[in-house]
Amino acid sequence: MTALLTALAGLLALAGARRGADADDAISAAAELAELDRLKARGLLDEAGWTAARAEAGRRILISDREAAPVRAGPRDRFWVLAGMALTAAATLGLYALVGAPGLPDQAYERRVDQWTTELETLQPPQLAAVAARVVRERPDDHQALTMLGAARFEAGDPIGAASAFRRALTLQPDDAQSWARLGESLTRANGGEVGGDAEAAFAQALRRDPGQLGARYFLGEAALARGEAAMVRAMWGPLIAALDPADPRRADLQRRMPGDSEQ
Repeated sequence: MTALLTALAGLLALAGARRGADADDAISAAAELAELDRLKARGLLDEAGWTAARAEAGRRILISDREAAPVRAGPRDRFWVLAGMALTAAATLGLYALVGAPGLPDQAYERRVDQWTTELETLQPPQLAAVAARVVRERPDDHQALTMLGAARFEAGDPIGAASAFRRALTLQPDDAQSWARLGESLTRANGGEVGGDAEAAFAQALRRDPGQLGARYFLGEAALARGEAAMVRAMWGPLIAALDPADPRRADLQRRMPGDSEQ
């Protein structure tokens, strides 16, 4: 990366030297006066206007007229520029070799994670996710650590990372109904709240293994409602409504949205 940036900087310097002074600064008297003559010939300028415009153009040309002195690169200038760039890059790399430490992990961050492991009760979801990620790195086959990582990432607003963790957990314990349900929730959130095909399949797997997964029932009912499958909605939401407390506002909302028996 250092070599690439240095090469680009040298290319820009050499290209600028080759261009020299900006030729647009010089005003062409012939072009100015020819344009005025064309306007007069087309009837867009009367005699008085044409005379005044020519006088003004002549005044500006006299003020701006000067010999252009373009800056040009000498035959050896490019080598001096390239040598300067190379020396700058070499000095930078040498300084980094003296005071830097390539490959060294972020010690400040790692120390923070060390501290967080002793304060689990007070951590925010992103901090819990960092602690769980470290545990998973140390014990990649720990199913509980993977499910904790997935839950922490979900709460931290990282549904894609949560789905990845739950998928890894399910490779270890494919009959874990709760992980299937959490996988479906993560995929749904990553999809902007819409129950896609992968999420619906995950919810179906959760319900197949544990009919008491009420969250999976809710999302499967939502997917069926979007497709207009009234019978499927009733099959999914009926047990869910029965399980909710009568005072729970979610129960009233589901009852209101539940399609009637006459709907197809």
